[in-house]
Amino acid sequence: MKTLGIVVALFAVAMLAGCATPFPQGVLYTDMKLPMDVTGNGGKAPKVGTAECTSVLALVATGDCSVEAARKQGGINKIHHVDWDANNVLGIVGTYKVVVYGE
Repeated sequence: MKTLGIVVALFAVAMLAGCATPFPQGVLYTDMKLPMDVTGNGGKAPKVGTAECTSVLALVATGDCSVEAARKQGGINKIHHVDWDANNVLGIVGTYKVVVYGE
């Protein structure tokens, strides 16, 4: 009976984990593209810059996935819009990427 209580508690924690994140996520798998920011700089965005972070076991996270890092990587001076990609499998390995579009 004690084991069942532990399993139920772990399941409850896993289900509530999405409430503490800035985006919706699946308990088993997450693969999403999300909008982040849009500026008044319309028109075509000929340049694209990316920056990426990685998380392992939700214990260690590394990388610089800032808008500034993506802007520099793409050689962008004028930002049109920014998107964000999230990919996570079982909370074991996650990659998060910021994509900046501009000129």
